[in-house]
Amino acid sequence: MVSGKPSYLIVGSGVFGVSTAYHLIKRYPDASVTLVDRDRYDGERRVAASWDWNKVVRADYGDLVYCRLALEAQDVFRCDPLWQPYFHETGIYWMCRSSGYAHDVIDNYERLGRNADLSAVPVDEARKMYGGLFDDADYTGVEEVLVNRTSGWAAAGDCLAAITRTAVELGVKYVTGEIAGLRFDDRGRCCGVKTATGETWTASHVILCTGAFTPKLLELSAESSGLTDLRAGSRILAGGITTALTQLDDDSYERFAAMPVGVQGYTAKIGPFIGSLPPTKDRELKWWGQTIFKNTRQVLPGRHISIPPPEPDYAQWYVPGRLKEDIHYANKVFYGKKGANWKLEKYRICWDAFTTSSDFIISPHPASKGLYVATCGSFHGWKFFPVLGKYVLQMLEGSLSPELAEKWAWDRERPDPSLNPDWPRAEMKDLLDPVDRTSKL
Repeated sequence: MVSGKPSYLIVGSGVFGVSTAYHLIKRYPDASVTLVDRDRYDGERRVAASWDWNKVVRADYGDLVYCRLALEAQDVFRCDPLWQPYFHETGIYWMCRSSGYAHDVIDNYERLGRNADLSAVPVDEARKMYGGLFDDADYTGVEEVLVNRTSGWAAAGDCLAAITRTAVELGVKYVTGEIAGLRFDDRGRCCGVKTATGETWTASHVILCTGAFTPKLLELSAESSGLTDLRAGSRILAGGITTALTQLDDDSYERFAAMPVGVQGYTAKIGPFIGSLPPTKDRELKWWGQTIFKNTRQVLPGRHISIPPPEPDYAQWYVPGRLKEDIHYANKVFYGKKGANWKLEKYRICWDAFTTSSDFIISPHPASKGLYVATCGSFHGWKFFPVLGKYVLQMLEGSLSPELAEKWAWDRERPDPSLNPDWPRAEMKDLLDPVDRTSKL
């Protein structure tokens, strides 16, 4: 068991893990801080949900807590030279089907004393904005359009690698290895991790920032240690969604280069919202589909949970026909005939960890001292990257505000998932092409 001054082993180097490492080493320059991940942080492709071509950066939340935290993160993106290069303030165009959503966002800005160029725009007027880029969109059931010119997007993968590199330069150790389970001492205290190749790393604080891998890791660790309360149970569900890129030609790029982030907002009865992001420096325009799915499998005898596919890369580049159709549907409801001839050549399935409320879990794990959990981005966590570690550090030190400690607790009352439009409802096995239903699960 590691003794002496505190040491920190952070498992998973997505935004939760990297932000935690960055804030820890900035606060405690002499601390022993280790990040461990299955992939190199500068790898061309990774399985982390945080690795992506681009991600939305917005504070357009009806929830006051996340609105406040997202504004805090945006202040860093705008003002800190380390983060500035990756943020693009293009605005957001949010087609609202939830009653009062736009006004809830506007009210939250006012309650927080933040001035911003945002407004609820009638549909007829909104369709003419941005040169009519979204005039062919599906406005069925849309009550109004929230336009916030202070929102935007970030070059997600580039930013993640840059902040990780900075943390390493400041003294964080980065190691690669596939985690097979947690280690415990004879009193049941978590003291480290073991890898699939037999290596071990130890620390006084083990922080799981493991995203969609979290339920499986806790299941395996519960089985090997006998600490059955380690299991995530119904608290965390691994879910996937499909994203895709199209390469714009010169004419299309000229028209769409200055577009805002586009959002088709839906209610829980219909399903998740769909987003489309402005073209990258490589002229690639991105959107994601409306189907969020789980992959329920037996991980141990009698133990069934949702996990990403077992391939080392989560089979993230294999996208079956039905999910490609889902992406084409997303194209249609945003761009109509404008995107009818666009060719999609890059598809990816992204996996993340969900809670029924879409709240994060940032909490000590009550089943074992020395073990902490900081995960469950529910596909909206990336935008908080600059500040997530600040709050994980507060959790570790016991200074997290009562409001946040309750909201992000391991054990808390959680709502019915049917109330959450983004909850994974489909099963991956039902979406696969028939010939692949055995081999790809």
